[in-house]
Amino acid sequence: MCCLDSLNLSSPRFDVDRWQARLDELRAAHHVPGASLAVLTGGNIHELASGVLHRGTGVEVTTDSVFLAGSLAKAYTATLVIRLVDSGALDLDAPVVSVLPEFATPDPQATKTITIRQLLSHTGGVTNDFSYDGGRGDDCLAKYVQAAREVALDCPPGTAISYGSLGYVVLGRVIEVLTGKTWDQALKDLLFTPLGLEHSMTLPEEALRFRVAMGHLGEPGQDPDPASVWDLMPRSAGPYGRVIVSAGDVARFAKMHLDGGLAADGTRVLSADAVAAMQRREVDSPDKWSMSADGWGLGWTLHDWNGIPGYGHDGSAVTQHSYLRVVPHAGVAVVLLANGGNFSRLYVDLVAELLAELAGVRMPPPFAPAATPPKVDMTELVGVYKREGVLTTITQEDDGAARIRYEFVDGMKDFSPPLEADLTPVSQTVFAASGEDYIPVVFSTLTNGTPCVYVSMRCTPKIA
Repeated sequence: MCCLDSLNLSSPRFDVDRWQARLDELRAAHHVPGASLAVLTGGNIHELASGVLHRGTGVEVTTDSVFLAGSLAKAYTATLVIRLVDSGALDLDAPVVSVLPEFATPDPQATKTITIRQLLSHTGGVTNDFSYDGGRGDDCLAKYVQAAREVALDCPPGTAISYGSLGYVVLGRVIEVLTGKTWDQALKDLLFTPLGLEHSMTLPEEALRFRVAMGHLGEPGQDPDPASVWDLMPRSAGPYGRVIVSAGDVARFAKMHLDGGLAADGTRVLSADAVAAMQRREVDSPDKWSMSADGWGLGWTLHDWNGIPGYGHDGSAVTQHSYLRVVPHAGVAVVLLANGGNFSRLYVDLVAELLAELAGVRMPPPFAPAATPPKVDMTELVGVYKREGVLTTITQEDDGAARIRYEFVDGMKDFSPPLEADLTPVSQTVFAASGEDYIPVVFSTLTNGTPCVYVSMRCTPKIA
């Protein structure tokens, strides 16, 4: 384990020209059309840009360009919630129904017990895979919460972590009820404005004032083409999935957290205790690879890089992708936004180099099985696992090979064809599903003793 006291905590000079050349080189190598990078080190934010926003128009990425940041929005929603807790307007451990009586699940007892803290830390049992268009009106979140009343839980509240975007729409609605503003307006008034984030927004029409990235799709190893749509998400997805931001603005948001809740002009946005609470581990993560998270705090993914703690979040939206990694002891934050291609390899190569040099962090290699996989007894793992809309079947062939079938069912049956893949053991409970990139399939157990399997951070209990 690395001892923090042994690290040289003085910030090295940031060589903008060298890192610009490295960004250009890696972006091209990984067929990423355009990328924006912001690095906070030594108290200063350095902004870099590379490539094009749209391969069809050839418009170049600039440091003030904005990208769809996907689930990075959850960190903003969580910060808003904690600001309300800070002010005394909200109790973290209050049942959601005490603030939002219209909130419900098909399980009446669970409905009574799910707390604000559990929704922030993805331990409330609510699902990720409920897409509902509440329209473009200011009542879109209220409509979503009403529609979600019939959506089954992934697992009983408090028994496991299960990544749940539904919970963040509920939190967005809590914000609306307590502030008397839409989530979009509350975010502007309580975060964007006090932090001076002039290139951050939530609605597509607001992005038209700026240079906006377009997502791209294509075959691996080739330059991708512009996607046919810019954004598929309804307005109600905002609290969990849509902020439109520049890399520099994300770094300024992160700097507030690093500075103990203070904005650049000294305005207090959060108390130091609130900032620390968000970074405190609420739950360990059985799946440490899908979002590179060893655990979860109140809105943040938490990382342990050989004894060096950090936090952040990832996001994806129509082939646009975002990464935020913060290393508190070094005062370092790295933000990478990209619009297609092999963005994950760009992240692995570029961010790993930056964090190694600036913060002494050694990031783990990409998820993959060993050349000689371990032997695993599949007896207890084979079976059928089910959650709302998804059926996962684990089988073992006559030759001993394990396979997974991931199938959308019930109301989601037409969402996508079934996905099937071979499983290669990584450990006794972790497997790599074959594909373009290896996908982690992680077996675990709920605190009530029920076996479960994780795919993409979603918990699915065993039923047979």
